[in-house]
Amino acid sequence: MSVSKIALFVTGTDTEIGKTLVSSALLYAFVQAGLRVAAMKPVAAGVTLHNGVRVNEDIELLRAQANIELPEHEMSPYLWDEPIAPHIAAQKRGVVMRAKVIRQAYLAAAQRADAIIVEGVGGFCVPLSSEENMADVAVSLNLPVVMVVGMRLGCINHALLTAEAIRARGLTLAAWVANTVDRNMPYRDENIQTLSEALAAPCLGRIPHFDTPSAELAVGYLDISCLQVG
Repeated sequence: MSVSKIALFVTGTDTEIGKTLVSSALLYAFVQAGLRVAAMKPVAAGVTLHNGVRVNEDIELLRAQANIELPEHEMSPYLWDEPIAPHIAAQKRGVVMRAKVIRQAYLAAAQRADAIIVEGVGGFCVPLSSEENMADVAVSLNLPVVMVVGMRLGCINHALLTAEAIRARGLTLAAWVANTVDRNMPYRDENIQTLSEALAAPCLGRIPHFDTPSAELAVGYLDISCLQVG
């Protein structure tokens, strides 16, 4: 089975640090390059109803930038209503989330696209169940990883631990992004310099804090060429 020419797994140092913003910007860039582009958010939690339709904000942001429409069971095999830890949401429904299910969805989606972005949930090791976590998903997909670092106090430790976990599983840290979560972070540039020296992976970009973030704004701060994909 053929798969996408460009495929990336986007993870982060925590939740709410800009994974969806970076994923959306990558999707936007690949669409602008004339590619057929698909997006996946295999695990998501937090749904609102709009005219009777279940809507997850992150999924909608990704869908808005992709130009291949995936059915829900491929784009997000595990979508939970409550905005809580996904494995707890699954337990409440009597469901065991499995990496192999996500891999099957990925293979189905990727064969129709030139590029596909798979966005993780929370941090790299967020549990799926008592047996598996999102790191197991990344391993099962065996994709290069883009790590989003939320720039705020404590980010250096979180970034180095996440990078260590990625490499310990035999995966490639393709690049990392410095996304400014705390607009008033002291010595942000010095923190970025420290990470640049320690991570041994290219910095894909430095995204400032936006009052109203968007893929179109964020992509202007990314250097896609450093990914060396295609």
